[in-house]
Formats: sequence, structure tokens, C-alpha cells
Amino acid sequence: MPSEYTFLDPLGRARMTESSAKEPVHRRAVARCKVRMLPDTADKVATGSIAKGDVLAVARVAGIQAAKQTSNLLPLCHPLLVQSVFVNFRLEENFVEVESQVDTVDRTGVEMEALTACSVAALTVYDMCKSIDRTMEITDLALWEKSGGSTGPWRREAVLDDDDLGF
Repeated sequence: MPSEYTFLDPLGRARMTESSAKEPVHRRAVARCKVRMLPDTADKVATGSIAKGDVLAVARVAGIQAAKQTSNLLPLCHPLLVQSVFVNFRLEENFVEVESQVDTVDRTGVEMEALTACSVAALTVYDMCKSIDRTMEITDLALWEKSGGSTGPWRREAVLDDDDLGF
């Protein structure tokens, strides 16, 4: 009897799901997270005053590379031909918001690629700033939207947090 879970075989063992019967369609995913930091650290990131170099340029390249390596990091994730990756940043007084967007035309979605790009870009910001700010935190990693595939488009509803309220 087939398992009701597509990631388990009939004996309950993990397996990669079958996707070859699906038609390739355009798929997109957007993920975001925040690297919370001291205001002085955020200012140094914004002015390019971090000793290791241009934090955002390095983090952008790290995120792009990470999206392309997702299936090597996550055991049940399909290898995809990632066709475009954007990694952008929004600087605020006490955090850097990271946003990644990944696009492909394939048989399965790119949510994990977007989340991986976002998290590795954030880890790179952390790595480049850790010598001056041990208080940093990477928070709020989430999928914000996806399109393509049988489940159709999805978008997260924005929820105000302390940063949005000025606290």
C-alpha cells in the first residue's frame, strides 16, 4: 500500500519524491530574514566601514551561490536549474533585512533555494560583523511568497513587529 506521505516509501523510509511526470512551469519564491545588530554595527555596514570589506556585496554573492547548492545541503531537495537569484538588503537602525528571490522553469518549487539563499546571506553578514558585535541575531526567516506549481500562488500576510512600530 502506498504511503500517504510522498516523502516516505511504503516501508516508511525517507525518499525523494517523484517529480518527472510533472510539466516544467515557471516557479518563483521569495524569502526574508533579519540580522539584528547594534546601531553602530548597522551604521558601519551602511557606510562600508567593516574591516573585512563590503559586507552586502559579499553576502549577496554568498546567497546566490547558496541557492545553487541547496540540493547538496538538504538531502531530499531536488537539484534544480536555478535560472535567476536576486539577493537584496534593507538597512535600518538596528538590523539588516535580507530578501532573496529565486526563479526557475522546472518540475518542483524553489522555496528551499530562496530560504537557503536568504539564510546564507544573513550568515555572511553575521560572519563579517561578528568581530565588532557579538549581540547579533538572525531572526524571522520565512517564505514570503511563491508562485507556480499545482498549489498556485501564495503570499504571507505582513505582520507588524516591534521594528515596524518603532520600538
